Amino acid sequence: MSDARTASRGFRWTWLRRSVQVGALVLFALPLIAAGWGLFGLFAGGEEAVPAPAQLPFFGSLSSSSIFGIEVLDPFAMLQTIAASKTFALDWLLAALPVLVLYGLIRGRAFCGWICPVNLVLELVDALRRKLGIEVREAPVPRRAKLWIALAVLALSAVTSIPVFEAFSPISAINKGILFGAVTGLWVLGAIVLAELFWGHRVWCRSLCPLGGFYQAVGRAGQVNVRLDHAACIHCDACKNACLCDPAILEPVLAERDVIVRAGDCMACGSCIDACPTRALSFCVGRSAKPARPNVEA
Repeated sequence: MSDARTASRGFRWTWLRRSVQVGALVLFALPLIAAGWGLFGLFAGGEEAVPAPAQLPFFGSLSSSSIFGIEVLDPFAMLQTIAASKTFALDWLLAALPVLVLYGLIRGRAFCGWICPVNLVLELVDALRRKLGIEVREAPVPRRAKLWIALAVLALSAVTSIPVFEAFSPISAINKGILFGAVTGLWVLGAIVLAELFWGHRVWCRSLCPLGGFYQAVGRAGQVNVRLDHAACIHCDACKNACLCDPAILEPVLAERDVIVRAGDCMACGSCIDACPTRALSFCVGRSAKPARPNVEA
């Protein structure tokens, strides 16, 4: 093992990722605290006038935010709004475009791995389930089901004239619950936790979340990818056991049919990199070409 690989073992992407996840929650809470307001929908102030959080340079939630007066929207929420209202506004597209470009260039499901608070909660549930010794199924629902669920959400939004996922989003249950005391989606979050404990490993994130399905669809263009050094791989399957998405997305690189994980489902979370005992896995930038298959003569 090279000195570079040995020296890098002290760093863990998981530590950085969890810091970013917590930091995102804190970032959205800061405007309320700075304005003298309370969290969870409470107002901590007296009779003196205090500024509204919306007047600060940054304010909002994961669905909709304002940064120095510029509106930023969740692209999937925008699509639901368009479907529900049967109208289109250029302002909506302009507000969603920065988010779409950012995650599109990095990796669509990087949102799921690095920002989504539900993922952070489910990692805690993972740890609890392991501590309790509870065994669950690895893949009770095909991971591509969330693509169809995303399309169904848009169709239902058009039929009901309501942004359907926003009405029960567990992401809002955490993000908007902390900020504004909203309870929308709280029952769904509870159901997800129970499913994670007793039914299937990561069944919500892997297979059911429509927002994850949306980002999976745009994820294949991402430029941040997991790369495998085939010479260093000992095929111990530690990476597959650690994968937060679906171990199947690692099969092409482990079978030496590819050098990077191309599946749009990859969250670029770094869990597989941290788990590899030989440091055969690493992040790279760019879409490496697939290796040419050798000709096999009959």
